[in-house]
Amino acid sequence: MVAQADSRSSLQERLDFIGLDGEARQRLKKMKPFIDKAISPALDTFYNAVRANPEARTFFRDETHLAGAKNRQVAHWGVIADAEYGVAYENAVRAIGHAHARLGLEPRLYIGGYALITEELIKALVDQNRTGLFDRSGRREDLAASLAILVKAIFLDMDLAISIYLEELDAQRRTAEAARAEAAKNQKHALDALTEALHRLASGDLRTRLTVDVAAEFEQLKKDFNSATEELERAIARVAVASTAINDGTAEIGQAADDMSRRTEQQAASLEQSAAALNQLTSAVKRSTVDAAETANRVVTTRKEAEISGDIVKNAVAAMNQIEKSSSEIGQIIGVIDEIAFQTNLLALNAGVEAARAGEAGRGFAVVASEVRSLAQRSAEAAKEIKQLIAASTAQVMTGVKLIAETGTVSEKIIAQVAEIDGGVAQLANSSTEQSTGLAEVTVAITQMDQATQQNAAMVEQTTAAVHSLRHQAEELVETVSRFKIHDVLPTAGKKTERGERTAARRSAQLTDGNAALAMEGGDGWREF
Repeated sequence: MVAQADSRSSLQERLDFIGLDGEARQRLKKMKPFIDKAISPALDTFYNAVRANPEARTFFRDETHLAGAKNRQVAHWGVIADAEYGVAYENAVRAIGHAHARLGLEPRLYIGGYALITEELIKALVDQNRTGLFDRSGRREDLAASLAILVKAIFLDMDLAISIYLEELDAQRRTAEAARAEAAKNQKHALDALTEALHRLASGDLRTRLTVDVAAEFEQLKKDFNSATEELERAIARVAVASTAINDGTAEIGQAADDMSRRTEQQAASLEQSAAALNQLTSAVKRSTVDAAETANRVVTTRKEAEISGDIVKNAVAAMNQIEKSSSEIGQIIGVIDEIAFQTNLLALNAGVEAARAGEAGRGFAVVASEVRSLAQRSAEAAKEIKQLIAASTAQVMTGVKLIAETGTVSEKIIAQVAEIDGGVAQLANSSTEQSTGLAEVTVAITQMDQATQQNAAMVEQTTAAVHSLRHQAEELVETVSRFKIHDVLPTAGKKTERGERTAARRSAQLTDGNAALAMEGGDGWREF
């Protein structure tokens, strides 16, 4: 009520200041038929200019929108011509100002539009004056007075609408400043809380959370900060666990690397000794190979000589068989001789008998027979001795044949064994050669293994140094992570802070029926120009 009283007081002051008193209003009322007739063509001129101006054209959707705006404009000019500057007029003008402020219609376009309408109304008024609407005697004075009243009414309407437009802008400015002040206050409160939390966070306290109440526009920041610190605490906790595990692991790896280094050195030394021993063994095997080859040659020679000895024994056996055969033949001959001696002895005996019978005549024959018998006896004895000798010789020959046969058998066995020895020695020589070749290859492989082991030993030393360096870094990491303060028991994973989606509310100016000057909402309030 106070605002309305002030507004009416301000309106009355404007009316008094520009001289729109009761008499002037009565003259304006008399001009209503003229205004009702002239306003439509004047508005046509205005809206043609609107159609030609891209900036002004954006305030209207289409021709229907323009036609509706023109009709409401005609109605408003009817209110102006009524010259009743009361509550209805004031509310209508106030609606105009609010509509202009809401739509963003700058005063220059509003004033420009009224200038076009005023121009057309003045032209129409002057033309009407020429047709004799006024008395000739007072035509000029009446025209001047009518023009003055019309211009005052137009300027009053513009003054009120623009003043309300500026008041609306000022109110919006004050509202915006209050909102900015409130936002600045809320922002400072939120920033102070965030600064304190960041200070605690910078000191290593990852348990820090924003717990103070903040404005709605900073609630998402609070949630995001708490979510970020919670995730950071989880990450640092995992890093702490991992760094401890890494430290323990690197310690074990370092110990294992040291052990491996020592074992590698021992292995390298053992391989070096093995290589030296293998070289000696290779040399010994080479010598054995040479000795085996020489032995094989000797065995071949021995085999040949044994085969020759076997042939000789066979020949000796054959000769002994011939001797045995000759001894048998000699025994037979001795038997014949013994038989002859026996027959001779019988003949000599018979001859002695016959000589005894002959007496003296056969005495000489008896002597001969006696000699023959004596010779036969000696021949028989000699044959007996020879037979005994031949029997003894035959027995000895049989023994010799038997021994020589046994010697032949032994010689054959010896030859067979020498042949087997020859084969074994040959295989031994081949095996020695193969062993020598294999040992040479093994020696090369051992040498390569020795070189590789030496390289591995060097790499193990480098790895050991790297592991010790990594362990030192892991210890530093553990020490660094231990500076952060975290909860002993973290919240269970999987329940994450929900982050709301940020949405920006946008206002879109709804294009509703209006005109270039004013528009009424619901029949009571103005919405558009």
